[in-house]
Amino acid sequence: MGLSTGALPDFPWDTLVPFAERARAFPGGIVDLSVGTPVDPTPAVVREALADAADWPGYPTTHGTPALREAVVAWFARRRGVPGLDPAAVLPTVGSKELVALLPSLLGLGPGDVVLHPATAYPTYDVGARLAGATPLPCDEVEARLADGPGDVRLVWLNSPGNPDGRVLSADRLASIVGAARAAAARDGRPVVVVGDECYAELPWDEPWVGSGVPSILDPRVTGGDLTGLLAVYSLSKRSNLAGYRAAFVAGDPAVVAGLLETRKHAGMIVPGPVQAAMVAALADDAHVEEQRARYGRRRAALRAAFEGAGYAVDGSHAGLYLWVRPEGAPQDCWATVADLAGLGILVAPGAFYGAAAAGHVRVALTAGDERVAEAVARLVGA
Repeated sequence: MGLSTGALPDFPWDTLVPFAERARAFPGGIVDLSVGTPVDPTPAVVREALADAADWPGYPTTHGTPALREAVVAWFARRRGVPGLDPAAVLPTVGSKELVALLPSLLGLGPGDVVLHPATAYPTYDVGARLAGATPLPCDEVEARLADGPGDVRLVWLNSPGNPDGRVLSADRLASIVGAARAAAARDGRPVVVVGDECYAELPWDEPWVGSGVPSILDPRVTGGDLTGLLAVYSLSKRSNLAGYRAAFVAGDPAVVAGLLETRKHAGMIVPGPVQAAMVAALADDAHVEEQRARYGRRRAALRAAFEGAGYAVDGSHAGLYLWVRPEGAPQDCWATVADLAGLGILVAPGAFYGAAAAGHVRVALTAGDERVAEAVARLVGA
């Protein structure tokens, strides 16, 4: 029996169509800041690695090449403050969204199991729980729910830096959540997996995160040297402009990764060999990451100043690819803000896409070219 479509929410982006049409009618056309789709060139070092690996007639391995897993290990040590990962505990995925959507099912969750996720969150956490037949629960008071709940939590999603609001969890807070999950697992005799979705970790904007880096769920300050029950998910889509390559990975607890690998072998969920070679090149090269971050930084500064000058407030947004925006003064429903901005030819995403707690904000993506960003700034300044 297939999954009933009634078990899933409607696809939210379809509801933006009339606002997009209104924005397109504005003189000079639409400035689309609604979706975080990279628009800048894929780095030459990555394209060259893909082309060099194009002659790949055989099947790639689900586990990924040794070169790729070693590149991930080296990247974690160099860029994320996580030394000494086991290459066997690294697994490439076909982008990160498929893993987010399927992880509860891959872990064997089902009816009666609860999946915690942030109250303001990427909607696929909710969808993934529903696909498995589990119960999604928006929750920012994670430690309290784990301590006081009935022992039904099996998976905790953390998202730092957060999409859409750019929040960052400190190493101390991550350690507190991990400690609570481990205490709950010991008390109830059931494993609790904690997953850090860290896809925006190399895009910090505010201190202390620029200087010290965004902490990973696998950081020794968080784990105490024990990766049991912990996973980190990362994507190369944003930091390397590889959204079209579907290049991502998960790493952490060797036992959990081994279970995911076994299931994915049966399902044939494999990252193409040439893409794996391109990932090796992307992970080894820090220069293009800093170059792209500088591009986003310029766009972010221009858009933030323009929104604030036009009477909007920017909340959070300490890291990541978005500004989390609301009108100054009296609260306004996000759809009214979407309509106001569409009247200027600027399309943004309503906070309602990200949960009831987000209904007063809109998400503004930094993923438009410089000319379009300049056009948005001009419209906001002239409003």
